[in-house]
Formats: sequence, C-alpha cells, structure tokens
Amino acid sequence: MSRNAGGNLALLASKHIGTGGADTKSHTFLVNQHRDTLASIVGRHDHVSYIAVGEGKSLGRVKAEALEGMLFPCGEEVREMERGCGGLRGGGEGGG
Repeated sequence: MSRNAGGNLALLASKHIGTGGADTKSHTFLVNQHRDTLASIVGRHDHVSYIAVGEGKSLGRVKAEALEGMLFPCGEEVREMERGCGGLRGGGEGGG
C-alpha cells in the first residue's frame, strides 16, 4: 500500500493546487487557503445566511464583501529587503 505513496502525493498536489509543494512560500499557501474558504462561503447559501444574520447585513452585501476579500485576502506579499546596507546602494551616502 505504501509502495505508491509518492505517486499518490504527486497526484494529490496536481489535482489540488492549494496543497502547495516544497517550494511554495508561506504567503502563497495562506492566500490559497483564504481564497478557498471565501469561495466556499460564497457558494453555500446557508453559510452566507448565517454570516448575514450574525453581522446584521444583507445577503448581497456579505457575498460582495467576501468576493472583494478574495483579491488580497492576506495583503500584498512583502518582498525581502536587498542584502547589504538596508537596500541602499553606493554606501556611505547620508551616513556619519
């Protein structure tokens, strides 16, 4: 049964893009997870109704906010600073 575990894992990863891989960044994984959750909520009328009642909003407003939240569910990815003097080039300028 475990002879084909690697093949099954590769099949799972190819079918479900949100599972990520060894080179998937944390931010990308979280974005996929949040988008999947929001899409699931929008696709189920009972979940939308539950949220709408709890927040005192209309069904359309809850769906619209969920869809807007899918654009940047975790904010924009923060890029690492360039190595060196905090990203400054030419060194020594403005320093003492």
